[in-house]
Amino acid sequence: MRPFPMPKLPGLLPKLHRELRCGATTALYVQDPATGRLGLWLVPTSRRRQLARRREFLSGLEVDGIKGSAAHGPRAWAVEPLLQLKVRGDDATPAFSQGRTMRNSPTAERMKFTGQTVTRARGVTTVRTAFTHPDGWQAHHDLCWRRGASWLESAVTVDNTAAAPLTLEFLASFSLGGLTPFAADDAPERLRVHRFRSVWSMEGRRETRTFEELQLERSWIGYGVRAERFGAVGSLPVNGFFPLVAVEDTGAGVVWGAQLAHPGSWQMEVYRRDDLAAMSGGLADCELGHWQKTLPPGASFTSPVATIGCVAGGLDDLCAALTAAQAGPLAGLPRSEQALPVMFNEWATSWGNPSHANMVALAQTLRGTGLRYLVMDAGWYKPAGGEWSTAQGDWTPNAAMYPQGLRATADAIRACGLIPGIWFELEVVGSASPLFGRTDLLLHRDGRVLTAGSRRFLDLRKPEVHAHLGERVIGLLRAGNFGYLKVDYNENIGLGVDGAESLGEGLRQHLEGVQAFFRRLRAELPELVIENCSSGGQRLEPSMVGLTAMSSFSDAHECREIPIIAANLHRLILPRQSQVWAVLRAREGARRTVYLLAGGFLGRLCLSGEFPAPGTEQRALVARAVALYAQAVPVIRAGRSYRHGPEVAAYRQPRGWQALVRVGTGGRQALVVVHAFEKPGAATLRVPLPPGRWRVAGELHADRRGVTLAPGELRWRPAGDWSACVVLLKK
Repeated sequence: MRPFPMPKLPGLLPKLHRELRCGATTALYVQDPATGRLGLWLVPTSRRRQLARRREFLSGLEVDGIKGSAAHGPRAWAVEPLLQLKVRGDDATPAFSQGRTMRNSPTAERMKFTGQTVTRARGVTTVRTAFTHPDGWQAHHDLCWRRGASWLESAVTVDNTAAAPLTLEFLASFSLGGLTPFAADDAPERLRVHRFRSVWSMEGRRETRTFEELQLERSWIGYGVRAERFGAVGSLPVNGFFPLVAVEDTGAGVVWGAQLAHPGSWQMEVYRRDDLAAMSGGLADCELGHWQKTLPPGASFTSPVATIGCVAGGLDDLCAALTAAQAGPLAGLPRSEQALPVMFNEWATSWGNPSHANMVALAQTLRGTGLRYLVMDAGWYKPAGGEWSTAQGDWTPNAAMYPQGLRATADAIRACGLIPGIWFELEVVGSASPLFGRTDLLLHRDGRVLTAGSRRFLDLRKPEVHAHLGERVIGLLRAGNFGYLKVDYNENIGLGVDGAESLGEGLRQHLEGVQAFFRRLRAELPELVIENCSSGGQRLEPSMVGLTAMSSFSDAHECREIPIIAANLHRLILPRQSQVWAVLRAREGARRTVYLLAGGFLGRLCLSGEFPAPGTEQRALVARAVALYAQAVPVIRAGRSYRHGPEVAAYRQPRGWQALVRVGTGGRQALVVVHAFEKPGAATLRVPLPPGRWRVAGELHADRRGVTLAPGELRWRPAGDWSACVVLLKK
């Protein structure tokens, strides 16, 4: 006999205001009949009829004394407001929540639902839900779905239709309630939170925690909120976490998630105060990101767009549904990107000391190898006797390194059949630059120029800064006949900057200016291939990724963890935009060479280091890799990824093995990339394959053992630790 019996009460289904089928996802607008409060739930369309009948009230010994003579106990659940926001002047959030969350503020509770419209145009369905505040201002939530899409887009706009200024302290781009609608109670031991941690050179590590581990269990009576709020603060949006969160109901086999498109401070939250949990996200609020935004009468403000989704399946299914949204901006890329060409970046060749002589020699070495881009990295502008890391800002080529000017170097590279590229860190100025003292052009915080180490930051809210960059960056690219631009960014602005109503809003406005310059680059130089880099992968969020052709996956250059990081990123960005280092060294053997080359097949293959001499074993391996990569382009460009193998605990000293199987659109082609780390644990590694009769269309490995195919799996016997193989399969 249970010591605390929980009598079953008659259950009920939520009251619906509107139901909208969006392909594989159904949106349910749930309304509280007593208060009129409106919330948004998502369910897989295939599970729509499986919603649980919910208990309405709590019961049992622990609440009997509280309910007294009342006919029923406390409510077991309530509708979470669709709009999550707070304005200055409203009371603070109650229930021990200050400093933990600003969700369910008095502002959110006072918003009155006033109507909803559904429009359909050019394959896009938009649901606009309108609200009014008692003080006279309005807000609306837009939910958009494109026909055939696996995701939806969510954003909120606040319109100050009142007579007085309005200051926002918190505004979420989305809020999903009803987690989980497939349990009649509080779903003990079946809810999990997934998120992706990220630090420099170790990007995208998945973290999975149960609700119980995060103390997201409801309290015994539903008072005292539970909240897990996390995010990034500053101008490195993937410094700490990626802006993605997912909640999984392991009992129902359903996952909800969201990814935010924003280049600055952001937050995600998982929240609970009763049987049902909720999740939300958007700009970092006043508490986390020092953000306040004042709207004068007649002004409007729209939140960043969040991509949201709900799938029947697991985390990888949810990530595939969300990252599919990143394909849209790729339609306007330069023609050279259609074939996803292999490239060479000389960073790990000269380590900041490129010159006309060594760039031309390298171009001649690469002639006829199948590579397309040759990029000169940092150092081309450094002053005589100076360092590259302190000279950003003026962008004057070093006369001794380039006696004929940069155009002569670019022309020589093009003569070898390659597209020349060049590196800029255009948003900062170094301590050796005369611009370091131009305080009128720089960002400030608390009245002082913002300085981080040897760097200061240009203020891209200023027209004169855009004019300077137009002359020094766009002018140089055009005059130099460059076709590729690597934009690096090696410091964090932090909490925010002066010049707006809050430090966080100053940061947001500055980053708005940064992205405006990226758009100008694309508009004025439409055939320019732009790479998004931020000490590697610290800007891997959808809005920055969408402005560029590809992104540096990490600053892991010659590291064992490269394939682990590259595989992580399949859940977060499209592989066709994830540029992966493969640094060659003449002194290294075939096994290490293939290990690194194979890692490049997990994204965009980028060679560096010492390109091997003709006639060597290394040269033959590189030639095979480049040819195989060209065959694999269709499946890298579009497909679905599946990771196999044990989880890796220590990235710097990985043990075990990893396989990434990517199946192309249509299922007729598959790319298998397998890495054996230290002590892989088996003499033969068995990699599951999708159903079908497969044949080997191409392979890359360092020994003659090769691979074998068996029903439902690929088998590979690695030659030892730190081995790899790549296999292209066709049906």
